[in-house]
Amino acid sequence: MDIQLKLIDGCINRDRKAEYELYKLTYSYLMSICIRYTRNEDKAKEVLNMGFLKIITNLDKYKPEVPFKAWIRRVMINTLINEFKKEKIHYSHVQYVEEYYETDKYADINNAITKIDADQIYSFIAQLPPASQQVFNLYYVDGFKHKEIAEMLDISEGTSKWHLNSAREKLKELLKKNDLYEKHIIYHE
Repeated sequence: MDIQLKLIDGCINRDRKAEYELYKLTYSYLMSICIRYTRNEDKAKEVLNMGFLKIITNLDKYKPEVPFKAWIRRVMINTLINEFKKEKIHYSHVQYVEEYYETDKYADINNAITKIDADQIYSFIAQLPPASQQVFNLYYVDGFKHKEIAEMLDISEGTSKWHLNSAREKLKELLKKNDLYEKHIIYHE
């Protein structure tokens, strides 16, 4: 995605053609982010439009030294999180766990990734409960740490870890159900 500063300036000056051009150039990238966090395409489009409006109205805050793609990604993720909080869907599904201990002593190596394609992976992730799906995406796809996720979602770090573990277990079940899971445990010293 190659966004010129001239196009951004046009959007800041409320040039409708520039705004439409920016929308076309960023649509597929932003939609891919929205699809990861929502359960259906209609909701993804709705949130994408809300996020794009935030991008357009806050372009004057954009600093050219920051990659534009990273900046719009952050705006979109924040929009998705805010929508998630507004709907409060996760509150009916969240089980608060204050103490959760992970160990890195054992690591699973799963050969399933060689047998499935991206569409199957996305369909499995879409079957996760909303809060667990949110934490899974933030942790594995977007690279946030549990502390950051906890702050974004107003939950404890332990609850974030619990949701991540729950998502892993659910994904393992889905892989096993579809005969795609082969587990090998490796011991780390």
